[in-house]
Amino acid sequence: MFETLAYYFSFPFVRYAFFVAVMIALSSALLGVILVLKRFSFIGDGLSHVAFGAMAIASVMKLTNNLWFVFPVTIAAAILLLWTGQNKKINGDAAIAMISVGALAVGYLMMNVFNVSANISGDVCSTLFGSTSLLTLTSKDVWLCLAMSVVVIVVFAAYYYRIFAVTFDETFARAAGLRTSAYNLLIASVTAVIIVLAMNLVGSLLASALIIFPALSAMRMFKSFRGVTVCSAVIAVLSSAVGTIISLLASTPVGSTIVVLDIVIFAGFAVAGRVTGRG
Repeated sequence: MFETLAYYFSFPFVRYAFFVAVMIALSSALLGVILVLKRFSFIGDGLSHVAFGAMAIASVMKLTNNLWFVFPVTIAAAILLLWTGQNKKINGDAAIAMISVGALAVGYLMMNVFNVSANISGDVCSTLFGSTSLLTLTSKDVWLCLAMSVVVIVVFAAYYYRIFAVTFDETFARAAGLRTSAYNLLIASVTAVIIVLAMNLVGSLLASALIIFPALSAMRMFKSFRGVTVCSAVIAVLSSAVGTIISLLASTPVGSTIVVLDIVIFAGFAVAGRVTGRG
């Protein structure tokens, strides 16, 4: 086993892809704590479907690097979801359902109508559930993912206390002079960036799992915001690293392997929380 791993990691692009997986998982976990506490968990599903539709349109347009098209479209959808969620005429969950289902339908329809590939089913499956190996990432995708992950982590660290205030008591934060709408917009935009990055790893349907599961697992054992954040980050990094190694050894899909491992960890933390009385 160790000889096989050493052989795989002797290739630079395998090491780069492994590091990208860990960075994406880390930035997803940091954001996941905020989204779960603010009850915005479903926004990840909505934006992942929007990203799928945007990627389908980019494929039809034959763009050389579709991420530069997917990023602004997904960020615009995040802002739209935030605005509609504050609209009393349309509930937030209804807006997410409308946009996510519509984006899926438009994306799949365009891929079939314009026949951009000889293997449409394979392309759709790869986009929805992720590539079978991290080796499919190009060098440009690797460096872009690393750069955007670092930006997310730096933003979280720089605005940690303000994000903390907006997450737990938005009304008090607004009364204290914080521009809560601006920070909510920042959270929505960063969520869109993370979803697009996670699509390279686990696909659009499983992208929100990287955001939700580590945070929910940490909440089974810890009650403080800092404790949950640190534990969530550790869980995300470990599950991503171990899941990637397992997928290399067993030749299983990377995204599905990581998500299943997240589910196992969540079950373990849920049991441990009940036993220790913290759940």
